[in-house]
Formats: sequence, C-alpha cells, structure tokens
Amino acid sequence: MILSDKKIRELIEKKDLIIDPFTEKNIQSASIDLKLGKDFLVVDYHAINYLSLDKEVPYIKKEGSKIVIPPHHFVLGTIEEYIKIPDYLTGRVEGRSSIGRRGLFIQNAGWIDPGFEGNITLELYNSNELPLEIISGRRICQLVLQYTDQPVQNPYNGKYQKQKGTTGSMAHKDVENVS
Repeated sequence: MILSDKKIRELIEKKDLIIDPFTEKNIQSASIDLKLGKDFLVVDYHAINYLSLDKEVPYIKKEGSKIVIPPHHFVLGTIEEYIKIPDYLTGRVEGRSSIGRRGLFIQNAGWIDPGFEGNITLELYNSNELPLEIISGRRICQLVLQYTDQPVQNPYNGKYQKQKGTTGSMAHKDVENVS
C-alpha cells in the first residue's frame, strides 16, 4: 500500500521517517519531492578503456550549484535531504514528470530498502540532443513509500548505508567479486 500525504506527515511528526531538511510544501498526495544536492560524479573516461562490474570505477567529482549534462551523457548526483526509512517501509524514487518531459531520466536503481539511511544517489541521464543544465535545490524527484507486510527481520545494512553525498557504484565489492 502506497502512503498518502496524511500518513507521510504523521510518520515525519512521529520521527519514524526522517527527512532532513524537511520542507512541508514538498509533500504531494502520495509522495514527497526531494531536491537536487550540490555534488556530482562523472566517469573519468580518459582513465579507462571500458567499464567492468568487477573493477572500481574512476570518477571525477564536480561540486557546485549547477551542472550541465551533455547530450546522451550520464552523471551521478544526490539529493539534498538525508533520509532514514524505518524497518516497516520501503520506497522507490521516481523522476518528476515535469523534469522527464525535458528529457532528463532520473533513477536510483529503483528501490530503497527498509532501514536505509543516508543521501540517495541519483542516476541522471540527458536523453536530449542539447546539453541540459540542472540547478541544485530544485525539486528533482519524488520518494514513494510503501508498507512491508511486517517489519523486516534484516533492515538494510549494506555498502551504501549512511552514505553522504553522491556515492559511486560499489558493484566491485559485491559478493560475486570478493574472494
């Protein structure tokens, strides 16, 4: 069951759901809008010949109040808010329709596990034939929350727990790659 605006407010007031900083006007009917942060990671294509799932990715960090994403390019960004999801909720990040209609695709690998805490890293893709400028502080995506059928036995405690700022892929640390 997807949470309503009333339930989201209630959970924030009870401090079961933490969104910091919290902006009341960002609560929508069945989601809460989140704002773009100020740091970004871009793959350093000059440092490697190809990407691999079992090797660390070299990134170039970019900081500032805006970034211009070239046509058909991929950038990692983050949300401004630090969130903490209780062990009985799960969430997913969806791009805002108004932003998607400008050709910016927004993902976060689609899922926020119960117990996750940190800044959410966003995968940003400019599908346009022109560069696209995005500015920090703008509402960029929305968090949709759902109940699990009961509190989970094993809340999230993975490699992205308590991440701050934009965090690059850690697929090279997956169990498949650890000997």
